[in-house]
Amino acid sequence: MYDLVIVESPSKAKTIESYLGPKYKVTSTVGHVRDLATSGFGGFGIDIEDDFKPEYKYIRGKKKVVNEIVKLAKKADKIYIATDPDREGEAIGWHIADELFLDVNELNRIEFLEITKAGVMQGINNPKTLDMPLVKSQETRRIIDRIMGFSLSKLLQSKIKAKSAGRVQSVALQMIVVREREITAFIPQEYWKLFALASGLEIEWVKNNRKESKEVVDESLSLLNDEKTLLVQTITNRTSKQSPKAPYTTSKFQQDAANRLNYGAKRSMMIAQRLYEGIQIEGELQGLITYMRTDSTRLEANFIDKVFTHVKETYGSDYVGAYKAPKGSKNTQDAHEAIRPTNVDYTPERVAPYLEDEQLKVYTMIWSQAVASLMSDAKNSVKTYNLVSNHGVKFKVINSTSIFKGYKKVSPSKDKFNEEFDHEEGEYINVENFYSTQHFTTPKPRYTEAKLIKALEESGVGRPSTYASIIDTIKARNYVTNEEKKFIPTKTGELVTKTLEDYFDTQVNINYTSLMEENLDKIALDEIPYIPVIEEFYEQLTKDLDYAKEHLVKIEPEKTGNICPECDSPLVLRNGRYGEFEACSNFPTCRYITPTEREVISKCPKCKEGNIIEKKTKRGKAFFACDTYPSCDFAAWTKDELTKGDNVDETMLEVVTESEE
Repeated sequence: MYDLVIVESPSKAKTIESYLGPKYKVTSTVGHVRDLATSGFGGFGIDIEDDFKPEYKYIRGKKKVVNEIVKLAKKADKIYIATDPDREGEAIGWHIADELFLDVNELNRIEFLEITKAGVMQGINNPKTLDMPLVKSQETRRIIDRIMGFSLSKLLQSKIKAKSAGRVQSVALQMIVVREREITAFIPQEYWKLFALASGLEIEWVKNNRKESKEVVDESLSLLNDEKTLLVQTITNRTSKQSPKAPYTTSKFQQDAANRLNYGAKRSMMIAQRLYEGIQIEGELQGLITYMRTDSTRLEANFIDKVFTHVKETYGSDYVGAYKAPKGSKNTQDAHEAIRPTNVDYTPERVAPYLEDEQLKVYTMIWSQAVASLMSDAKNSVKTYNLVSNHGVKFKVINSTSIFKGYKKVSPSKDKFNEEFDHEEGEYINVENFYSTQHFTTPKPRYTEAKLIKALEESGVGRPSTYASIIDTIKARNYVTNEEKKFIPTKTGELVTKTLEDYFDTQVNINYTSLMEENLDKIALDEIPYIPVIEEFYEQLTKDLDYAKEHLVKIEPEKTGNICPECDSPLVLRNGRYGEFEACSNFPTCRYITPTEREVISKCPKCKEGNIIEKKTKRGKAFFACDTYPSCDFAAWTKDELTKGDNVDETMLEVVTESEE
């Protein structure tokens, strides 16, 4: 007999079992095991008349997983639910408990905030009950998202041929579209700056932080025509301090991974998940970071003390800083501490031989941010030189030099110093040239992935753990393109946003989505009941949906002027996974299509007859394949692999054809 521990991830199960020993058996659910059915009214899988009671079914392939868990549970002395310590994990835990007929009031729920021996033993020794208010919060979110997603998606598909809409994804799309509207409507305003060039250094006019007209700049420039020097009138000295940033929350981690490493949110979270679940380090499976889904910058006292010791022994007492307790905000749940290394002694240098390149980059970022947050301020010596011409035109140079690195010992940043500028008060310096430059005001920039995540977090839209899937969805739906790392809405994306704004402004806006997240948090804290939240949402959505069905004009496909060779009906433009293509207007009676023209990369190295073109998987990942598929099944992830003549991965062949679109 044994005690059974049920986690989500197979790799995490292996790590935990190595710590617990033979008395325990650890198995995994491999994520969610049940989801809402697609039966009943609207295909919602929800009984609207019975207080929105959900009907659950097994996710494809998970019946076998559940059966295996049931078999193991029958032989167990004790069963522990140890799914991830968040809202989704609590829901998965409840679904498993329900399948095993466990009493939710018993102490059978444990949490592992870090996958280390100490963290695992702390969890196993401190069982608690399942957090049913948290489960109800997740269930409420799932019900609302199902009703809204199915309802709006069906409407958009029938009226404007768009693929989907959702409570959070549509607001994220709206933010991108609104920013694009602002850029399109923006009218640039001209302004000018004035500079002096001395010793190869561009010295700024004191008014350069204002947007002056050409006339004002030319007036000052005319006074400098005959001047060749500037007087160093005064020099002021001060010491500036730069404080370290807080350790990572999920959102800040995703933003830095995008900005520093060029990793998308989904990629960075997958890497962090692996570091959390455990890596073989020096002969032992070791979870290297704490749980990576958190909105808190809080740190555990024992970790703080160990970092202080590490910093003192490595860099000296002067580098030891102080712990700054987080202030929190209305959107902060503070369920878990910040993302940090589980053991400060596992420095990036020490673990480098055991990690893949991208794992090391992510771990280094997390380790450095957490350790630096507990180190002393960096200090710079700042000299401000105030210069003046004979005619009273004023210039300024700021010269900053580092006098104490502080936290930058482990988290260096790019500082700009003008160390070559070193002069005394009363000294005249030679000027090579005075000149002006023309500039124009610019609109707010398009969103990068990091900036969009930041905007979503600041607006209270969604939760950090959902940002990766939100961004993936709007890209996969062809609502946005990503050019030069910036999101640009497509025509379809703009049309979807305009339609939702016109007919569903109550639900699809930042304020409503943020308020819904607050209500979900209140349900999780057992502060409000969940059914009234669903009822209020459903009543308003139904009213708006009825109005839209009656008044939203169906957009007919654009005719191309060509005739179908099979049935003589007009051909029209339709949108597919790869963009526009021609199809018969008599669909589904006639299924004729003209495939979209795509760039031919090369001849197929396998069949020697077909052409290699770029395709996409169901998840939107690009690859290269033979255009004669399924006759020839050659596929490759990169152009470099096109000479191999072999298949690389069967998942590449899971492609939706234009006719299926």
